[in-house]
Amino acid sequence: MIVPAQTLRIIRPVTPFCERTVSNGMTYGLGPAGYDVRLAETIVLSPGAFTLGSTIERFDMPADMLGVVHDKSTWARRGVFVQNTVIEPGWRGYLTLEITFHSGVTTAIPAGAPIAQIVFHRLEAPTDQPYAGKYQDQAAGPQAARSEAA
Repeated sequence: MIVPAQTLRIIRPVTPFCERTVSNGMTYGLGPAGYDVRLAETIVLSPGAFTLGSTIERFDMPADMLGVVHDKSTWARRGVFVQNTVIEPGWRGYLTLEITFHSGVTTAIPAGAPIAQIVFHRLEAPTDQPYAGKYQDQAAGPQAARSEAA
């Protein structure tokens, strides 16, 4: 089941948590059925680019909730896409976003710009295997891929 705004207000899996806000013609914060996050740093995208970005918001996922990262349509219409990452139940930290650019003109996305929408899904019961992997308590700022410990 997708988690609605009124439930997200109570659970607050995102910090800082804010109601729907408009910035430079784009929305961030709480939506009807999700939460739009902002980019922590300015990124410049050249045609065909791939880069990592980080969210301003920090996540603390309950054991009975999963988040899915989706594109913001305004950026997608400009050729900017975020990969559809899954935020596992029990995961904590700042989200690193994988961003690709499919337009032919260099563009910049300023720090603080709304960049992605997170849709939260409720598990029918809390998982008995909450996330405890290598990205737990991920620091702010884009984080490179890590290899599993041997």
